[in-house]
Amino acid sequence: MTEKTSARIAVLADTSLQRHVLQQALVGNGYQVVLNSDPARLDEEALDNCDAELWLVDLAQSEDSPLVESLLERTSVPVLFGEGHAPERHSEHYPRWERRLFGKLKQLVGDPALAVGPSLETLMADAQRPARLELPQALANTPLVAGAPAREVWLLAASLGGPEAVKAFLDALPGGLPVGFLYAQHIDPAFESVLPQAVGRHSQWHVNPVRPGEPVRCGEVIVVPISRELAFADDGRMQVSEQPWPEPYSPSIDQAMLNLAQHFGAHCGVIAFSGMGSDGSAAAAYVRRQGGLIWTQSADSCACSSMPDSLREGGYSSLSGAPRELAAALVNHLAAQCA
Repeated sequence: MTEKTSARIAVLADTSLQRHVLQQALVGNGYQVVLNSDPARLDEEALDNCDAELWLVDLAQSEDSPLVESLLERTSVPVLFGEGHAPERHSEHYPRWERRLFGKLKQLVGDPALAVGPSLETLMADAQRPARLELPQALANTPLVAGAPAREVWLLAASLGGPEAVKAFLDALPGGLPVGFLYAQHIDPAFESVLPQAVGRHSQWHVNPVRPGEPVRCGEVIVVPISRELAFADDGRMQVSEQPWPEPYSPSIDQAMLNLAQHFGAHCGVIAFSGMGSDGSAAAAYVRRQGGLIWTQSADSCACSSMPDSLREGGYSSLSGAPRELAAALVNHLAAQCA
């Protein structure tokens, strides 16, 4: 992650629990925490020497602190007063609290997900063509009309480290599977046009931009629009709204999951790859109630495991693995349906 997009945050909080939750949330969303202190234990010299781009102040007792008053008088960087006591990480209220906080941080000091775009250069330069998994006989013997509307659609969701992981997943997948994909990636819109080629260049899967008015087809991966919400008509045709995704994420993985599960129900799934934050956790229970599956990339294979971790910790993920292992699991899942 580049220094430009990984802002330096200093935290002042007067309870150890709040400091701990804020530390985890900030690092998990891609920010650098350069100081995390109880204001009672911080002197003015340390205040002056702290090289922060933003101060996050979250006081349970009172905001009438002499140190905070001094900070407000002397600092030239933004000071953001927190969103109150942080909910338990696994509670239903945590995603809403996190969205509010990071919506404000992105407006004030930028979005760490903007670092994803430059990483595509490495994928474009990679000449290696990885070995694909074999298509099971049960699927090879099942007639599949190329380009037919997909009865089953899976969402590939990712943020930091996502393009590398999604490419490894697609590289491993054989063609001829009765499934289509949506790919929702947190990334700078300036790189949206490069994303399909970067992740699909060694794959048997066609990675395409969205085609409003058409269905998701077998054998293709539709890149979810970054700036405008994607939903489905009653007959499965893709609809692109004139409205942006709900803040603060673009695209919103939560909203993409809701829209997918609302139409496809038990004929959908979600794979959360490497990424920051907990986007997707708020919609996970709905996906499961509709009969959809949720899988996650294993933490040890992620560049950043916060997004899949949040789904695992919430009890929503039924399978975890490295990208190639997830590809093999999906092939077996689809083959079992044909047996």
